[in-house]
Amino acid sequence: MKKKILISFGTRPEAIKLAKLIHKLKITKKFTVKICVSGQHNQMLYQVLKLYKIKPDYDLKVMKTNQSLNLLSSKILKKLNEVLLDFKPDLLIVHGDTTTAFISSLAAFQNRIKVAHIEAGLRTNNIDYPYPEEFNRRSIGIIANLNYAPTQLAIDNLKNENIKKDKILLTGNTIIDTLKYSYNILLKNKKIFNKIKKNYSFISIKKKLIIVTSHRRENYGKGIINICLALKEIATKNDNIQIIFPVHLNPKISNIVKKQLANIKNIYLVKPVDYFSFIYLMKSSFLIMTDSGGIQEEAPSFNKPLLVLRNETERPEAKKIGGSLLVGTNQKKIVAATMKLINDKKLYNKMSKIKNPYGDGKATTRIINNLKKYLR
Repeated sequence: MKKKILISFGTRPEAIKLAKLIHKLKITKKFTVKICVSGQHNQMLYQVLKLYKIKPDYDLKVMKTNQSLNLLSSKILKKLNEVLLDFKPDLLIVHGDTTTAFISSLAAFQNRIKVAHIEAGLRTNNIDYPYPEEFNRRSIGIIANLNYAPTQLAIDNLKNENIKKDKILLTGNTIIDTLKYSYNILLKNKKIFNKIKKNYSFISIKKKLIIVTSHRRENYGKGIINICLALKEIATKNDNIQIIFPVHLNPKISNIVKKQLANIKNIYLVKPVDYFSFIYLMKSSFLIMTDSGGIQEEAPSFNKPLLVLRNETERPEAKKIGGSLLVGTNQKKIVAATMKLINDKKLYNKMSKIKNPYGDGKATTRIINNLKKYLR
């Protein structure tokens, strides 16, 4: 009899990181796999689902503008409980540190259903940064029967929290699997590639391209304002720089970004882009600035220096080997680091040549092989 697996997620980054795993699990004869999405990110989530032809079996549709974390959590808990009672899975798979991942894990635990946590063990060891993600991932670590850790540092973090060794497996990060898979599709499909290239024909190959993303809760308010002020200073002082900023749909980000940066000629504010387009932009870029976790993991695959727009990061591996700089939301630090990379070729080349510390593209295979042994 096939073992039943439910995969629960709610945001665009989760969907990207799980895309290849979902496809591989679906064709594994040993399992019956169903997909549940919370809709924590709605429009942005479905953009990815369409791209990878993933059809949810359950959609909780919990998203509402400006709702509190408590309200979001209570909705997910109630509706996911109904899904668990309907499907009765042998195992729930969650990813990362979102509210959807934590509450899904809690719902499974309270129904005595086993939990597998992908991207387990990431820590800043500061409960407030990032908020609420640090709490979420720590809590899932306690609940999970299987902790799939992307790096040795993540394993060490789990062991320090007294997670048993037989509950931990080093896999690498699934984002590298999806990135390699998607990049190969992009290179082979000239129709898609040429369409994307045409969409960004305004990019001058004679100018250095900087890609910027920001969406994290801890950067709301003063943080995003400082980021915008830094970008404005960089853009106005450097005619040979172009900045593309795919603006997150959250009004707490988008309203400020548009107000601060809308009329600067070499800053292009665009809507959130599909994943293939973002791969194209990363590959074309000179430098990437982000507060995203996933992009911290992706940038080294394209040998792109990274400025991390956060005060603390749970992904310090690239920083430790010289591929990224932690600049936070300090305007002076952002500007100074950017100008240093523009003017110091030796530093730029050093940061560009690191080996990606987050994975080798084989995480999906390792996870599925482990699940086959575990779910006998």
